[in-house]
Amino acid sequence: MASSQPLLPIALTMGDPSGIGPEIILKAFATQPEQMRGCCVVGNLASMQQHRTILSQHLPAHLRCVEVFALSDGLRMQAGQIPVWNITPDAPITLGAVGAAGGKMAADAVLFAAREALEGRAKAVVTAPLHKKALSLAGIEFPGHTEMLQAVAANHLGVSVTAVPVRMMLSRPGLRVVLVSIHVSLRQAIDAVTAANVLQTLQVTDRSWQKLYGYRPHIWVAGLNPHAGEEGLFGQEEMVEIAPALAAAKKQGIQVSGPFPPDTVFMQAMQAGAQPAPDVVVAMYHDQGLIAVKLDGLSQGVNQTLGLPFVRTSPDHGTAFDIAGQGLADPASLLAAVAATSPHECLLNCME
Repeated sequence: MASSQPLLPIALTMGDPSGIGPEIILKAFATQPEQMRGCCVVGNLASMQQHRTILSQHLPAHLRCVEVFALSDGLRMQAGQIPVWNITPDAPITLGAVGAAGGKMAADAVLFAAREALEGRAKAVVTAPLHKKALSLAGIEFPGHTEMLQAVAANHLGVSVTAVPVRMMLSRPGLRVVLVSIHVSLRQAIDAVTAANVLQTLQVTDRSWQKLYGYRPHIWVAGLNPHAGEEGLFGQEEMVEIAPALAAAKKQGIQVSGPFPPDTVFMQAMQAGAQPAPDVVVAMYHDQGLIAVKLDGLSQGVNQTLGLPFVRTSPDHGTAFDIAGQGLADPASLLAAVAATSPHECLLNCME
């Protein structure tokens, strides 16, 4: 029986035009046109065409950017056409340089794409990389994608930002990690390890996983301190904050284990042996979790925001200003992010 759900496009933001965002988009359309069918680039047409010209020797001759005026136009493109919804004013852009103009273009594209998804005109939002310093130079108050998307979703729903708790989930084949805190200093990250924050992370992870994949996940939790505190010898957070959060989560039916020593939990999660492997590991702060995800490289890494009222994914790498315009950027992580907008397919691929 055919689905009654309408076919919706994917809003693909351009990213910072001074970086590799436009390049990986161009290469993704060039190398995997069927997978990219239905994606519509949201950003600046002139910047996309600038990259197309600079990278001409690395791209097929028939590939071209076509201006469109709705995301749905991305569903009707012919072979070799890349739909670009030109929603930002033109501005001088220098490849490889951090600048306010690039930051403003990147932010405008994200906000526009998110509103399209919230209004039901996009299946999902996939975001190419932006640069946090460029955002700051442009006067953007948010430190990154996650906080920006959380704010626009809260505004759309007419609630406070705190009423839309979100978390980052980073994935690569064999490992998925959710973070308790995101873009804060290490000092602030340690302070953020509270029973309330850990419990909320478990709740967001459990609820989002059920929505995406249809079952409750088995979650492992990393400790904060060496040896997970060694029963208080190396720190109290595991006993005072983390363990009570796990106990409260279990009362809510959340399948959670830990806290485990953070220096071995990711290795054990990927080599569980006789134990059932976890679906996802909760890490206490940004680098604790992301070093494990990125250790084998960035080619298959995907960043997904849990807790939003729409699907948002992103490549698990940055703007790479140092190689912008040189034809060296790899679109694999972007392609993985596009695949992740179809959750069940991505689950099979990422957990192999």
